[in-house]
Amino acid sequence: MEVKIGVQNVAREIVLESEQSPDEVEALVTAALTDGGVLNLAEASGRRVIIPVATIGYVDVGASKKGSVGFGTI
Repeated sequence: MEVKIGVQNVAREIVLESEQSPDEVEALVTAALTDGGVLNLAEASGRRVIIPVATIGYVDVGASKKGSVGFGTI
């Protein structure tokens, strides 16, 4: 599942592929925002992303989009 995190005063968003369900990611984000600490997410490849919640602009949680092959229209 793809997770996009917008960080304040940073032009690019952080994009990661997580093996966690959307509900698990939502619970982690909500808990981090409530506690006021850091958001700690694990990527499918094993990379960990740790972001101070004070700098989070938004979190977009969605399903992975498989790339299309060819020149067909959507």
